[in-house]
Amino acid sequence: MRRKVLSLLMAVVMTFSLAVTASAAEETAQDLDGDIVILHTNDVHGAIAGYAKVAALKDAYEARGAYVLLMDAGDFIQGDPTVSTSEGATAVELMNLAGYDVVSLGNHEFDYGYQNLKDLEADADFAILDANVLYNGSVAFEDNMVFTTPAGTKIGVFGLDTPETATKAHPAKIQGVTFLAGEDLYDCAQEQVDALTAEGCNYVICLGHLGIDDESVGNRSIDLLENVDGIDLFIDGHSHSTRADITAALTAASQAGDADISVDSSMVNGTVLTSTGTKLESVGVVTIDGENGSIDAATVSTADLTAEDADVAARAAAIQKEIDDEYGTVFAKTEVALNGEREPGNRTEETNLGDLITDALVWGAEREGTEVDAAVTNGGGIRASIAAGDITKKDINTVLPFGNTLSIVEVTGAELLEALEASTYCTPTSIGGFPQVSGIEFTVDTTKAYDQGDLYPGSTYYGPKSIQRVTIQTVGGEPFDEDATYTIATNDFMAAGGDTYYAFAAASVNYDLGLSMDEVVMDYITDQLNGTVTEEAYGAPAGRITIRGINPFTDVAATAYYYEPVLWAVEEGITTGRSATTFAPNDTCTEANILTFLWRANGEPAAETAENPFGAAVNTGSYYYNAALWAYEQGMIDETFDPNTACTRAQAVYFMWVAAGSPDDAAASSFTDVAADASYADAVNWAVAQGVTTGRTASTFAPDDTCTRGNIVTFLHRGANAA
Repeated sequence: MRRKVLSLLMAVVMTFSLAVTASAAEETAQDLDGDIVILHTNDVHGAIAGYAKVAALKDAYEARGAYVLLMDAGDFIQGDPTVSTSEGATAVELMNLAGYDVVSLGNHEFDYGYQNLKDLEADADFAILDANVLYNGSVAFEDNMVFTTPAGTKIGVFGLDTPETATKAHPAKIQGVTFLAGEDLYDCAQEQVDALTAEGCNYVICLGHLGIDDESVGNRSIDLLENVDGIDLFIDGHSHSTRADITAALTAASQAGDADISVDSSMVNGTVLTSTGTKLESVGVVTIDGENGSIDAATVSTADLTAEDADVAARAAAIQKEIDDEYGTVFAKTEVALNGEREPGNRTEETNLGDLITDALVWGAEREGTEVDAAVTNGGGIRASIAAGDITKKDINTVLPFGNTLSIVEVTGAELLEALEASTYCTPTSIGGFPQVSGIEFTVDTTKAYDQGDLYPGSTYYGPKSIQRVTIQTVGGEPFDEDATYTIATNDFMAAGGDTYYAFAAASVNYDLGLSMDEVVMDYITDQLNGTVTEEAYGAPAGRITIRGINPFTDVAATAYYYEPVLWAVEEGITTGRSATTFAPNDTCTEANILTFLWRANGEPAAETAENPFGAAVNTGSYYYNAALWAYEQGMIDETFDPNTACTRAQAVYFMWVAAGSPDDAAASSFTDVAADASYADAVNWAVAQGVTTGRTASTFAPDDTCTRGNIVTFLHRGANAA
């Protein structure tokens, strides 16, 4: 194989020079004569309007004399009703028109079953390559192919699909299909490289739907490239990564000591790694210089492309109109935006859309006469957000595009616990199996390590050897019981053991109600919610899932003395920080702050005082007003309370002491700066005895020093642990 000279051109000006319009190409005809241009896409997910620009771009490069290949790295037949309602047929039709030459498959190509894919393959004018996908032990599609330029240069291409497809596609729809993973995947890729090299290929390209997500470690493109030699270009998919995302991932890998990583040139083991994001937000452009063999990789924003192929544009518009006519009718409205994002979102935490969907599953099951205790659906199955305003059938179909149906499983408490533990094994790292729930309250402690057990059969996921991270508080409104049997509404994909839900597949009772999930959700909104998703019901997540150990604040270092107290205070609802990302631990804590913290820590008790005892100094609409009334009734403060007064150390422990009932049985402290007759002496003695504080030094307490916000939450945390 000819050794390449690698030059990755990232400058915007170069990107624009590559992304010429057709008219510009005509003006500079034949200036790329002898060059090879690889145009590539990945994870298009039904963004069909962009295909006309892709087709025009291919024509433009060919007009300039380049030998052009158009490739896709998978997930093109699912993600929008324009392609999902036809189970991918419309996507293949448009890709034929656009002039695609070769593709690899993504996990979502298997959403409609293996036989559907074989039917689509027969209709495709392009080759489908996937060397690691086997059917009954033999390669299911083509493994590789060779393109030869007019000058005789040979370009070998082979394809790979993520082994995660084994659990990300419905198991019943891929019977007989297996996916080589890990070392077997590496060996498969090396065999492809060796075969193409032996065939005289000057360049070897892998179309690999593997991705760079941490969830996929062991089967990522980065992992493969560290173990396989001889690939010149790897066009990636699956993780929806941009080139900037790849740079960040390679930077992290390099810092972790991974070998042969070149961040500046986006190379792993001498291979250029590239990807274009998702939804045709950009098109990849790789130019191989015909004279010196250098490889220049870039992407161009689709929005910046102006030329369109008229035939492709017309057919895409016709398909879109068909969908709009059938699915565009408004049937409901929502007062709030419904969160369908991946991360942070449905794969990392509870969302209001996850709550809505699982509530609908409970309602739908019970409408059919099946009483259920709870519902669980996988966050990876929620594919889009819904903006506040009108809701159409298309909106719901885009959120739930897989055609899944409502299923029922009966599992023991222990089996449910196993499923939740396995499905949050890497939380807060994104995972498609993350459980959105109704009727279940549970907690994930991310500070605990996942106790990995055996590999689930036919999966890339491992079951838990023991339960370490998840605790379930309630199911169906009752305390959780490991020995109880629970009836769970879910989707047919999970009931068949999809994602991390092997425990569901092994359930003693497992049956499908045959109701489409999207129809159930639409009926729930129409019939149960009277056509309106209200802010009161779904304005925010309902608090069913608690994730412990996640630090949202950029100004709270893990090494800080107040790190654990701050996380505890957030989890207990004592504070939400100054903003979503800042806590301001070194800011002075006012008396209004600490009294509010204390009041929340005590369960936000209602005050009996009806009138404002503080006069004009305290606004009744202030965030601390109810806390101040409570403190007033407890005798912590009087009518002269000034909310903006900086809280001293003495005042802080005094407030906490009064809230604890003013105990006076603690031994006297040894602090030389706390007089025995000081008004706060008993409070200091109590605070020392409870471990709330040890003083500034062994002999001084510094009662008049002001407290920071970090100080106060540390005091409260220690007091709570002592209690």
